[in-house]
Amino acid sequence: MASTFDHVPVVDLGPFLDGSDKAGVARRTAEICERIGFLYVSDHGVPQTVIEAARQAALAFFDLPEERKREVHISKQNNHRGWRGFGEVNLDPNGPKDIKESYKVGPELPADDPDYLAGQRMYGPNAWPTGLPGFRNAVWAYFEAVYRLRADLFRLFALALDLPEDHFAPFITKPIAQLNLVHYPALPHDARHPSGVGAHTDYECFTILWQDENGGLEARNAAGQWVPVPPIPGTFVVNIGDMMALWSNDRFASTLHRARNTSGRRRLSFPMFCGTNHDAVIACLPSCTSPGNPPRHAPVIAGEWQAMKIAAGAKPVAA
Repeated sequence: MASTFDHVPVVDLGPFLDGSDKAGVARRTAEICERIGFLYVSDHGVPQTVIEAARQAALAFFDLPEERKREVHISKQNNHRGWRGFGEVNLDPNGPKDIKESYKVGPELPADDPDYLAGQRMYGPNAWPTGLPGFRNAVWAYFEAVYRLRADLFRLFALALDLPEDHFAPFITKPIAQLNLVHYPALPHDARHPSGVGAHTDYECFTILWQDENGGLEARNAAGQWVPVPPIPGTFVVNIGDMMALWSNDRFASTLHRARNTSGRRRLSFPMFCGTNHDAVIACLPSCTSPGNPPRHAPVIAGEWQAMKIAAGAKPVAA
């Protein structure tokens, strides 16, 4: 469980990525993930030009008439890709429907991919909109850049969990990874229900989030206080998900969080949800158990776990 933190620290990835102090970055990352489950990462290697191009592409898509966006609605796909409209998701079953729209994209696989044909719902082709010049190239360039960062973070988390740097490599040869472009509309400051997403935990291993200057992300500490996680230029927010909490025997915290757009302006955020291969078995890591600390959770198959969490509305892991 997260501690009574009052802010989220920044981790400079530079000394890890250039090899000058991998152990030091891993130690700091471990301490933050154990106490908070949220961190910012700087010097991450994703060019600002790539981020800005994706931002402009997302704005162009969300400005399309609804009938155009419905051409790529998620209900027309069988692999959880495409557009979802306002109020179609409710991550907090005790709260109002989430006031947001989103567009989902994942690794581009052909329609004859055997896992896709076998019904593994997170694989297969993307649902790209037509008649939007530059959208596909800009979004895909962003996806690829953050996808590379995802691989770097798996290596960092392995060291942070006292494992060999390549420990997770066999689990992510064909990973489930999904980028969501999310648009929160502008609502009055005193709106009864601000646009946003309800309190939840993420169900993958971890999430890499870019957010625009309007902010609104909050993480809940052990005292039940909502701590702002404002945008810091040049950084991504990274938060631990339920699957990594399971893997680490709750050593790493999957922290409850929400987004509330009270800025009076439209808000964009781009979370990439980073998982494993569909058939990966997530069982307690050898470095996270001992005679006095036995495994707390039964092993799960990643794809089955993800399908269950999607169906259940991404409820938090039981401690």
